[in-house]
Amino acid sequence: MTVGVLALQGSFNEHIAALRRLGVQGIEIRKAEQLLTVSSLIIPGGESTTMAKLAEYHNLFPALREFVKTGKPVWGTCAGLIFLADRAVGQKEGGQELVGGLDCTVHRNFFGSQIQSFEADISVPILTSKEGGPETYRGVFIRAPAVLDVGPDVEVLAHYPVPSNKVLYSSSTVQIQEEDALLETNVIVAVKQRNLLATAFHPELTADTRWHSYFMKMAKEMEQGASSSSGGTIVSVGETSVGTEQAKPDIPIYQ
Repeated sequence: MTVGVLALQGSFNEHIAALRRLGVQGIEIRKAEQLLTVSSLIIPGGESTTMAKLAEYHNLFPALREFVKTGKPVWGTCAGLIFLADRAVGQKEGGQELVGGLDCTVHRNFFGSQIQSFEADISVPILTSKEGGPETYRGVFIRAPAVLDVGPDVEVLAHYPVPSNKVLYSSSTVQIQEEDALLETNVIVAVKQRNLLATAFHPELTADTRWHSYFMKMAKEMEQGASSSSGGTIVSVGETSVGTEQAKPDIPIYQ
């Protein structure tokens, strides 16, 4: 299986390296015709406005939208999440073009500026049930977005609790609860809708490849479902590297 990784800007090399650790080939995608050579796609983290301008310059948006519409698996991390969202707020003046397909609203810089980037352990019960390993995942949030609301067909995979006084935006679907006299907001940071997967954090910047393995198995299941030739059996994509020591960028913990 060959996976395309959009290589306009951002952490595409890190995604390709993570795929390599799983024994999967990743191909850099910069032109529309290259999308015809891959069966799934990763849109990496980076600077979403810059990525959008480069995608527009290379006339990639029509091809990316068609790729999504055909039902091929696509995973967006951080800026990639913004690309896949149907709706975005908190954008720069003039906004930016989106690929769309994911029925959700995203806040582009929900957690603040670059200096407010952080790491945090997030609960990932679905990932753990599918891939094993620890019950939490070390999320790397760099000038990160967040999902504000989702449509009925969107499955929420992970939340992150944020003090309500640090929330930049609120909506009717953001859950607020009172615990020990402190208000917290459970912010959505990972979602899945049919062929689309999106995370607000950067799994490619850790040594834990469970999210990459999850995406590969998701793609394999969809391929098998389309061909109706495997009887629903999931084929392994290689050893999942979930070491006890994970690569942790030197950035502060969000509190």
